[in-house]
Amino acid sequence: MPDFAHELIHHPGLVAGVDEAGRGPLAGPVVAAAVILRQEDCPEGLNDSKKLTAKRRAVLEGEIKARALCWGLGVASVAEIDELNILWATMLAMTRAVEALSQECAHVLVDGNFNPNGRCPNWRWASTAVVEGDAKCLSIAAASILAKEERDRIMIAAAADHPHYGWESNKGYGSAKHMAALREHGPTPLHRRSFSPVAQLLLI
Repeated sequence: MPDFAHELIHHPGLVAGVDEAGRGPLAGPVVAAAVILRQEDCPEGLNDSKKLTAKRRAVLEGEIKARALCWGLGVASVAEIDELNILWATMLAMTRAVEALSQECAHVLVDGNFNPNGRCPNWRWASTAVVEGDAKCLSIAAASILAKEERDRIMIAAAADHPHYGWESNKGYGSAKHMAALREHGPTPLHRRSFSPVAQLLLI
């Protein structure tokens, strides 16, 4: 289970955890969250969002937002993903999330899974990439939950406007239903045209 060991290494000063959701899907934005937890009032059961049920994530999201010192969200649009590529768009979303914090942090812990080279965004804060940080670091775990819940809401809302693709369940990932709908109906404005499965359909 994640703990505060990584945060304590970088004290004194406020330490934020940052994670993203939505690097792999064929449609929708990439969303990042930043969280500065109160060590004396940390919600129990924080973990990598992928290891939690949807019901448990929803409960923890509310607890994080109510009990954290501060939190922020950042989004990079489909247009920005196609222009910058997904790696740099993810870094942009992370930067926006930290900028959205109501308090200035002294250090940022970034989930290192998004970047195999362990690079952090080019920003003004001292930072450290922690591989599998969402499973090791409580602040990153909290950020992973907020990012996942926010992006899921975006895709569920988008599914109402584009009902053929099953986004309410696959959240934009390339499931069999999504791929079949892409072939039948073509891409929507929310599809990432720089991603190979979508780009190949545009050539047909």
